[in-house]
Amino acid sequence: MAKKFIKEASWPQLVAAAFLFCITVLALAAPLLPLADPNAADLQSISLPPAWVDGGNPIHWLGTDAVGRDVLSRLVYGARTSIGIGVSVTAMAAVIGVLLGILGGYFGGWTDTVVSFLITARLSMPVILICLASVALFGASFTVVVTVLGTLLWDRFALVTRAMVRQLRQTDYVTAAYLLGASTPRILATEILPGIAPQLIIVATLEIGLAIVLESALSFLGMGVPPPTASWGLMISEGRNDLLFNPWLVAIPSLALFLFVTAINVFGDSLQKEALREMK
Repeated sequence: MAKKFIKEASWPQLVAAAFLFCITVLALAAPLLPLADPNAADLQSISLPPAWVDGGNPIHWLGTDAVGRDVLSRLVYGARTSIGIGVSVTAMAAVIGVLLGILGGYFGGWTDTVVSFLITARLSMPVILICLASVALFGASFTVVVTVLGTLLWDRFALVTRAMVRQLRQTDYVTAAYLLGASTPRILATEILPGIAPQLIIVATLEIGLAIVLESALSFLGMGVPPPTASWGLMISEGRNDLLFNPWLVAIPSLALFLFVTAINVFGDSLQKEALREMK
């Protein structure tokens, strides 16, 4: 599959995939890398510019923030936080959305009516406002952010799953499995889920990017991951007060967030095109 992707993908898709791979490896291997403590303040190295700028220090390649913390270290650990939240939120949303989509799409009737109502009710909710209210009520923490976002971002999984299951339940191989006496759980596990898995992977890539953006927005507003935990949104928020004098404190994490989410979207788009090609 990897060889096929490399052979058929365009150069933006290859660059996006390589970028995502490198950032993910850096984030996972962060504790093993020779990086400074991302939360350790050094009052003798406050607001150092990047190493290639006059006044920079090669020890702090991307400079330091207003309390002397290494920007490169916080950037890498911030990627670890963002990826962890993105994957955790998407996993929780997938469980909820796929379960509801299967119930509505396979059983139909009043079950589908209830599921459709839940999807409509969810789509009518402003995600960011509910997130702000929930975090204000329960407090800002990694667990709260993941739980709130995970229980709000399941609608796309439910919509795609419901539509695909309604199509697949009428196929010959599902009917044959039913006539041979296969139980409903077995049909769902061996016939339905494998058929919708490619579409769910595409949805998951998009949801990871959305979850990372929402977490960064919450952290920027001071309602996400609490300090001193490294987070790209929190780094942007902390650097905005010094934007005129030390613009790199905002530019570096903003660029990292932009490139990472763009790469996720480009990669997800390539998966979607590949799925459409396979369907034809």
